Order: sequence, then structure tokens, then C-alpha cells
Amino acid sequence: MENLSKESKYIKARERVDQLKKFYANLWTYIIVISVLALINYLTNGFRYAWFLWAAFGWGIGVFFHAIGTFNLNPFFGKSWEERKIKQFMQKEEDNDKWR
Repeated sequence: MENLSKESKYIKARERVDQLKKFYANLWTYIIVISVLALINYLTNGFRYAWFLWAAFGWGIGVFFHAIGTFNLNPFFGKSWEERKIKQFMQKEEDNDKWR
């Protein structure tokens, strides 16, 4: 039984590391690509029209939501909310079974 617990902990830790790797890869790609686009923008028109900001803003929204998912930063439907709801539903089922 203890082996199963260690194995499940390892699997969860491995999944967490994979999540973090994907987020950091996304973040680094964002930084590099937006920097290159900013350089191209500067070399072509000297920032008279900063078109690279459209790409930075659009992709930045995606990176923001990726961070929320990766680091469980959702204040409304985060991990603690899920656990509370699961306990609440389990308690409700338990209470219903008492009277049968």
C-alpha cells in the first residue's frame, strides 16, 4: 500500500513538473518572439507605429491564462474551491444515506 502511495505521489509530481516546463517554455518563446518582432518593428519604421504590441497583447493574454492554470491562481474556481465542493457533495450524500 505504501508503494502505491509513493508511486501516485511521484506521478502527481511528474505531472506538475510537466505543467511547469510547458508554461516556462511558452513564456520564453513569448519573450523571444516578441523581442524579435519589436526589433523588426524598430528597424522598419522606428516605432512610428508599434504594431508588435498587437502580437504582444494577444499572446500575452494567452500566457496570462496559462499562468493562472499552472499556478492555480484562479480565486473563484481554484483547487481549494474544488476540494470544498467535493467535501460538500460527499457530506450531502452521506446525510441522505443516513435516513434510508
